[in-house]
Amino acid sequence: QVHLVESGGGSVQPGGSLRLSCAASGSSASLGHMAWYRQAPEKQRELVAAITSGGITNYVDSVKGRFTISRNNAINTAWLQMDSLKPEDTAVYYCAASRRRYPSVRLSMSNYDYWGPGTQVTVSS
Repeated sequence: QVHLVESGGGSVQPGGSLRLSCAASGSSASLGHMAWYRQAPEKQRELVAAITSGGITNYVDSVKGRFTISRNNAINTAWLQMDSLKPEDTAVYYCAASRRRYPSVRLSMSNYDYWGPGTQVTVSS
């Protein structure tokens, strides 16, 4: 069983930066896609960014140019660099990973087999 643990959340002023980390443990098998989702109060969980095992990325339009997803397959870890943060980025951020690899970077939430408990990101002045 794979366990995902996020870290790096916190509070920051608008325009600031945070770097989230997601470490996978419990299995030596390589993971497929890794992704970051977020959920704001009273809103549905939405995809923020995804990355295939080969490094192909996909971002929601609202974070393009501000957020960068990356990963290191050797240590089953992914990161989300968040710059120029806005109050509307405030949410709980979740890391997700799939067991298998898929041909497309665009997956539905149901394709992700493993989820972390989430880390709070608050952007406020």
